[in-house]
Amino acid sequence: MEIERDARALGRPGGLAGGPLGNLAAGGEPPRRRRRGRWIAAGVAVSLLVGCGIVLWPSRHGAPQPPEPAPGAQALAAVALGVPAARPDLAVLIGQREAEVRSRPGDAHSWAVLGAAYVEQGRRTADAANYPRAERALRASLKAKPRGNADALGGLAALANARRDFRTARTWGEAALKADPKRWTTYPLLLDAYTGLGDHKATGRTLDKLAELRSGPAGLARIGAVYRDRGWREDAAASLADAAAGASTPAEQAAWLERAGQLSWERGEREEALAHFDEAVRLDSDQRAAQAGQGRVLAALGRTTEALNAYRVALAGQPNPRYALELGELYESLGLARAAKVEYDLLRNRVRAAAAGGVDEELVLGVFESDHGDPAEALRRLRDEWRRQPGIEVADALGWALHRTGDDREALRFATAATDKAHGGGVRSALFVYHRGMIERELERYGPARRHLQEALRVNPYFSPLRAPLARQALAALGDVPDEPVPTGASTARPVTPGS
Repeated sequence: MEIERDARALGRPGGLAGGPLGNLAAGGEPPRRRRRGRWIAAGVAVSLLVGCGIVLWPSRHGAPQPPEPAPGAQALAAVALGVPAARPDLAVLIGQREAEVRSRPGDAHSWAVLGAAYVEQGRRTADAANYPRAERALRASLKAKPRGNADALGGLAALANARRDFRTARTWGEAALKADPKRWTTYPLLLDAYTGLGDHKATGRTLDKLAELRSGPAGLARIGAVYRDRGWREDAAASLADAAAGASTPAEQAAWLERAGQLSWERGEREEALAHFDEAVRLDSDQRAAQAGQGRVLAALGRTTEALNAYRVALAGQPNPRYALELGELYESLGLARAAKVEYDLLRNRVRAAAAGGVDEELVLGVFESDHGDPAEALRRLRDEWRRQPGIEVADALGWALHRTGDDREALRFATAATDKAHGGGVRSALFVYHRGMIERELERYGPARRHLQEALRVNPYFSPLRAPLARQALAALGDVPDEPVPTGASTARPVTPGS
């Protein structure tokens, strides 16, 4: 709680007005709300404030303006609440806290802040060397204050999530919650952990609790992510819009706009997605996920040179293996095999560097090996990953690896799990549905294959520069629906549930 008290002292809002989100643990739909009017109302409100500026805003010669935050202050507030911090401010905060713990090595609070700042720096730079530093700092905080140290326990949960070690994140997150049940910032950490483990019931319970706590923009953004995973796109978009509108710093607002852009992209709304990504980069030039998003959308718009440049800028600032995979596939779609190989080599190097920092990048490596390397190696890695953390992304990737190695019957079980709402696969992913359709085609289940390939292209006609054309080709080869009665009593694949 000490870190959160620091944030409140800096004037960060702790609450958010809004109606109840409903009981989601039971799987019920949240109330549908139209939010477009909010943007109009906000615009009117701004106009009124500007028009009344003589009364409401201090004149140049009137009351003094509030002082600028001290260097590192915004980053302190950000890491306290688990939201993105601007990289320059974050570097200042790290320098301050490193000096603090050198002079006062028993200061548990400063160690916890330093550890949380290292985690955020690792996330922003994709430099996994920050994570061992974070772990040392957070364990030093626990050593200085072994009991009731929710800040250090929460920091360790955030670190485990950043490393994609969701079981460990769950352990630390639940310990932080036990140490301080009212610490709302623990709930988003548990949401990430439960989602990664495919524990949809626990995700629902945690989401309900987070909604009750009215946790502000950061909580809204995480709630929006769960809505997205469940296929509730309008509610996800509304939550992200509210989060962006309520953000306290440009870096935080840029992060929520990037997520809104990703949601628009997943719906195939290219222009809207690009507008979100552009605004995110304008607000925070270090918002590399938004720059990669620009590359994704610009490629879909046929603006290939701009797309390549956007990806290169993103990778220069944050050499994320996922961005390298996307750029390599874009090169491959353009017939530039040599350039694609450069990016694929970068991907492998980044995965090795991440592993040295304790980061689990087996999922992205397995996805890469399935399509561009050794499918048998992909299958081995992804089976191990499924045993560790059976989330929806892993189910899709494992199903595709099984397909690539010729085991389509088992592949369909996992592809069904990744796309079946009843078993947690509610996210409307064109790629996941494409995978299912191609597997069904190989099994000569032509009706479901046709339906799922059509759905993939309907969800997002531009979902991949390599696979969207293949989906169209496969659909054309399947031809029109035959004019015959629909068969009854057809067998369906048994869905896979986590742990099966």
